[in-house]
Amino acid sequence: MRVLGIETSCDETGVAVYDTSTGLRAHALFSQVALHADYGGVVPELASRDHVRKLLPLIRGALAESGLAVTDLDGIAYTAGPGLAGALMVGAAAGQALAWALDLPSIGVHHMEGHLLAPLLEADPPVPPFVALLVSGGHTQLVAVEGIGRYRMLGESLDDAAGEAFDKTAKLMGLPYPGGPELARIAEGGRPGAYKFSRPMTSQPGLDFSFSGLKTQVLLAWQASDRSDTARADIARGFEDAVVDTLAIKCGRALDAAGTDQLVVAGGVGANRRLRARLQALADRRGGRVSFPRPEFCTDNGAMIAFAGALRLAAGQHGDTSVTVHPRWDMAGLSPV
Repeated sequence: MRVLGIETSCDETGVAVYDTSTGLRAHALFSQVALHADYGGVVPELASRDHVRKLLPLIRGALAESGLAVTDLDGIAYTAGPGLAGALMVGAAAGQALAWALDLPSIGVHHMEGHLLAPLLEADPPVPPFVALLVSGGHTQLVAVEGIGRYRMLGESLDDAAGEAFDKTAKLMGLPYPGGPELARIAEGGRPGAYKFSRPMTSQPGLDFSFSGLKTQVLLAWQASDRSDTARADIARGFEDAVVDTLAIKCGRALDAAGTDQLVVAGGVGANRRLRARLQALADRRGGRVSFPRPEFCTDNGAMIAFAGALRLAAGQHGDTSVTVHPRWDMAGLSPV
């Protein structure tokens, strides 16, 4: 089954073609970072308008790269939520229009399920059961995965997600947008232990996260510093170490709770070099395995939507012809495959 996937949940327009027989045939992505940089964050209306401009050219490009005509497709998948309502509507409307015009089945994909399944696009993919750490700008979640669509929430962020905390911390120290990757970059030059911040909610039982207090600690440290490049790098390193340690501690507890030593990591923060090294070390100590998507599939992309949609379409699942999106959507309510 050859499926076109469309991702427009926030500030990246992603398109891909996935073939259940041969794998990923093509993918294309356009990032709106430059568009939103002057505002220091995503402007929803601008994001929606840019998706309208970029989506059809990206679809044409992905089809050309795949060597397929639009009439060779067997199904359409698009992100139906969670995300920005206007941005989601662009992809949903385009996907449903294509499906209707070509008389193809279509399906709205849960954005976080797409992230969760992205590591399965790699060679030697993990097989459930496993624990998934979904760590992005909008979500930080630990999920016990028994199978596709069989998810049990173990813990999640009670306030800022980890990626959001990275971006907000970078902004308060005057780093350019998008701040998270820039903070991680300058943290490479910071001195370990120069600033020691708390590991939030690790001294008590449970698998939930909270990063808002950590962000406040960094703000106070920055205000009390000389605001030099050295101080900025040291504080960035202290912040990154605190987030990485917190995520690793909670992952270890989640593996214990789920009775498995197999961990899957997905989402934009999953590209963080220090987090990858720490979780690999955790898996090695336990005699288990940790799986990551390639860095380009950590952030939002069409490949993960095409893949997730193809799994469900191949199982006979599909939606109706309505254009419906879910800006808030609980993944626990998804049907199994």
